[in-house]
Amino acid sequence: MTAHTDYQVIRDESGKPAFVVIPYARFQALTGGFTPGTVPNAVVGMVFDDGLSPIKAWREYLRLTQAEVAERLGISQAAYAQMESAKKPRKVTRNKIAKALGIELEQLDF
Repeated sequence: MTAHTDYQVIRDESGKPAFVVIPYARFQALTGGFTPGTVPNAVVGMVFDDGLSPIKAWREYLRLTQAEVAERLGISQAAYAQMESAKKPRKVTRNKIAKALGIELEQLDF
């Protein structure tokens, strides 16, 4: 059996687990800190409160630059910027971007 030992559990006064401390590198490796298939409140806020497109909101939430996403797509940063700012990108475009961001297409369509 392999036991993970790179974390620490902090308990409250009654002995119940209250917090878990993990190494920062492991925290960064988590999938964006969200449950797959859901849309984090921060992304929803960026879309509805700040007026960002869902594509741009996800990119910023995942702390990626336009150049990084463009590289994943195999296109120029300028071409990606046009996709990101389009009012209603085609489904095929949204699907490619979702894959590049590591999310499901449905997570862009809210």
